[in-house]
Amino acid sequence: MRTLIEHLDFACTVNGSDEVIKDAAVLIEDQWIADIGSTTELHKRHTRGTIDKIIDGTLIGICPGFVDTHVHLSETLSRAAFPDHLNTRTWVFHWAKPFYAHVNEEDEYISVLLGATEMLRAGTTCFLDMGAQNDPGVTVRAIEQVGMRGITGRHAADNPPEQLPKGWSEEMVAHHFFPDTQTALRELEDCVRRWDGSAGGRIRCWVNIEGKEPCSLELHVGARALAEKLGVGTTYHLATSIEEADVCQRKHGCWPLTRIANAGGLGSNLVIAHGAAISDDEVALLARHDTRVAFCPGTSLKLGKGATCIGKYPEMIDAGVTVGLGTDGVSASGNLNLMRQMYAVAGLFKDARNDPTAIGARQALRMATIDGARALDWDREIGSLEVGKRADFILFDLDHVEWTPYTDPLQALVWSATSASIIETWVDGQALYREGRVQTVDETALKQEARERAAAIVERAGLEFDHGPSSTSLYD
Repeated sequence: MRTLIEHLDFACTVNGSDEVIKDAAVLIEDQWIADIGSTTELHKRHTRGTIDKIIDGTLIGICPGFVDTHVHLSETLSRAAFPDHLNTRTWVFHWAKPFYAHVNEEDEYISVLLGATEMLRAGTTCFLDMGAQNDPGVTVRAIEQVGMRGITGRHAADNPPEQLPKGWSEEMVAHHFFPDTQTALRELEDCVRRWDGSAGGRIRCWVNIEGKEPCSLELHVGARALAEKLGVGTTYHLATSIEEADVCQRKHGCWPLTRIANAGGLGSNLVIAHGAAISDDEVALLARHDTRVAFCPGTSLKLGKGATCIGKYPEMIDAGVTVGLGTDGVSASGNLNLMRQMYAVAGLFKDARNDPTAIGARQALRMATIDGARALDWDREIGSLEVGKRADFILFDLDHVEWTPYTDPLQALVWSATSASIIETWVDGQALYREGRVQTVDETALKQEARERAAAIVERAGLEFDHGPSSTSLYD
């Protein structure tokens, strides 16, 4: 099937020179971009008789699909279930963990479907999921149904707290916390061998672990080594807050990233989630080992991680570290919308450092597309609009008030537009979101079931919005 979209007002290619093509045309052949350029150029290169379908792109703009480098799809039913005065460690141990403990397989399937629906509506075509609360097959089946591209894994740890906090169930602890590192690694290897390459290669499986205090140093290092052996990647939370860094300093005499580096645990197949508490010396370590970082601006804002006061994200980018954007889970950041993350990251460091040259629109778009794809080791196929890459892209309605009027497409895309002006999201040459709905799910029924399941989980978990814990001493 050959489809030509012609007379697009612009194409933000995010190629090596960040080329923006005016009066653009894109030729899609099955799942691939077969040609891209000006409409005049493509008319010269292809006769209309060889095209199966022609789409008029007048008053439409196109850019690559967004790549979410850190998301918790098992968390989607927890939207607005936790208060916003919690620091990271309290949020994780006394709110998120009790919620996760009561998410069964049916809940998680609905959670993943709902999260994928939200992402497609906001232009996200590919993601790195932190890991399933149940079997990764639940996530695989849901994403296969929706038609997205993504990476998942099995949530794993090996260092449970001595005393379980309120809300942690014995079943959850037995599933998540393995008796030792080698047992955890054997299970993780089995998951990769079972699920990697699903849905014709659209879905990959990595050696994902929780990271931080719930995981031993041996599991951090062993997960990356196992991933290297299997030819996949790994991701885990690390250096997520100054509180975590302080605990690590007291216990081990150094900050978290240095501890991993000293044990030989860094490498190019590792994506560190958050990385808020990173020193200048550790930036150099990241660059030396080509270790990638998933920055979640929305979570830093909501949980007070300190991205603008201690974060070294501009320094990472200047040092050549690949930094992608993540939304995290909906209770951590509030949404799965990478357009909101782009807007935030484009301006956070301008304001924090009184430097109008910091990050900006061009870099923000790259972080949400090609740099995210590079972090996931998928940049040879996705992340930019180039011949030979997958037809994963977003179409914007330029007749929307957000775009009326506009001069520079890049500035308007990052600073003016929201997901409200997205009219189509394509993955593998298929428009999964169009005509105001995701084509592969019954959104009405899905939302109703999600509401019912979310309320039941909160009740089972015993979470009291106005009376829950606001501090923690766990793992201190």
